[in-house]
Amino acid sequence: MEVEMTAITAETIERLSVHRPEVVVVGDAIMDVWLSGHCARVSREAPAPVVDVGHRASSPGGAANTAVNLAAMGARVRFVSVLGDDGAGHELRDALTRQGVDTRHVVLAPGRRTVRKHRVVADDQVLVRFDEGDTDPAPAQSVVAALRAATEDADALLVCDYDNGLLGDEVRAAIGSIDVPLLAVDAHDPSRWRDTRPGLVAPNATEAAQQLGPAPQDDRAAFFERHRAELLEATGAKAVVVTLDREGALLLTPDEPPYRTWAEPAPESRASGAGDTFCAALCLGIAAGLPLRGGMELAQAAAGVVVREHGTSVCTWTQLAATLDRDAALGTDDLADIVARHHEAGRSVVFTNGCFDVLHRGHISYLNEAKRHGDVLVVALNSDDSVRRLKGPDRPVNGAQDRAAVLSALSCVDHVTVFDEDTPIDLLRRLKPELYVKGGDYTESMLAEAPVVRSYGGEVRSLGYVPDRSTSSVIEKIRSAVGEVR
Repeated sequence: MEVEMTAITAETIERLSVHRPEVVVVGDAIMDVWLSGHCARVSREAPAPVVDVGHRASSPGGAANTAVNLAAMGARVRFVSVLGDDGAGHELRDALTRQGVDTRHVVLAPGRRTVRKHRVVADDQVLVRFDEGDTDPAPAQSVVAALRAATEDADALLVCDYDNGLLGDEVRAAIGSIDVPLLAVDAHDPSRWRDTRPGLVAPNATEAAQQLGPAPQDDRAAFFERHRAELLEATGAKAVVVTLDREGALLLTPDEPPYRTWAEPAPESRASGAGDTFCAALCLGIAAGLPLRGGMELAQAAAGVVVREHGTSVCTWTQLAATLDRDAALGTDDLADIVARHHEAGRSVVFTNGCFDVLHRGHISYLNEAKRHGDVLVVALNSDDSVRRLKGPDRPVNGAQDRAAVLSALSCVDHVTVFDEDTPIDLLRRLKPELYVKGGDYTESMLAEAPVVRSYGGEVRSLGYVPDRSTSSVIEKIRSAVGEVR
């Protein structure tokens, strides 16, 4: 079942949607306010742009946005926070309730001003942000009492720490004493949560680098991989997921190789709240039974939905399924046009091919490594007839379209195509990728395609090989298991 557990397809989303884990979100709630309009002049009073605001929108932000995303993706969400007993606080609590979040454990504090972040946007460009509200320490005893009531029988507890006064020493100590299957932390300073020994922390690159020292901008993922042990030690976590914005995310655990997901770049103006969506989907996926890698792919897909929207957006199961339910395999002509545009833009194209029947961890590790060697990864799949010629009459187990759908659901794979020949020589001549890669069980002398790649100036490279993970061994295990059941 590793195909279903790592590559997130529309079918996987449909199965996950029936699981409704109880997730408690505790953290700093923010009201996001967006003032949008058009700017055509500069003020005479000061060198400042004048925005004619035509639209005002407000939505839950910060930990409240995380809670709303969880609810939209099917979780039963209980929210623990402190809001001011003011107009903004009541507006935010009502918005949470309308969007399916249980707000019975939200504390309304008289005299406290609810935190609001106002963004002024002119023609899709954020010009200024101004914040208001109180961030002094919240009433700890009230928060702890609400937290203990909310976490009874919970499947997961997700902490969203924006350092706005809610999660002081007393509250952190209480969280560390709560017995819950999953404790996940999204914090500006994850080291503050070290003593709670969280199952998962999800800092962004800046927050992770603060535990280690400045990270280089050219290859941040490699930097965090090199310092995996220090990052795990500094956070006290069983697993660290570093979000890398436009570069995807990186999973670091003590014993498994690092795992990378890949993002489709989006304008910074549309990235607001994407990290909240990522953390919500990651926590939900794990609480619903996905392994960490599968949760990562789910989270990356969800973040990809919201960065296509304006403002602080929410991802739903329906949007995820619609995003993933598409014709995964490109025709040769369409692919050639796309690859030509990649070349014109200066992007390096990595090409690999294979049957990829019954996708397993070895395949996924190999494809993840292949993506790291360039900007764009193209995977060419042997057609069903081609697989039968190469592997025998009882293969493939999965048809070409199913195999393509699973591969395209991996964030490291950019484009998939199907070819009917025994080798991809014709495709390589047409696409001319900069790099042709194969698994470490192949040498260049074994590849009939190698001379073609070298003839146009491309490079052939062998990557790592994962032993005891072959498709044949997986199929044999399945057959043995079926035999035992019978």
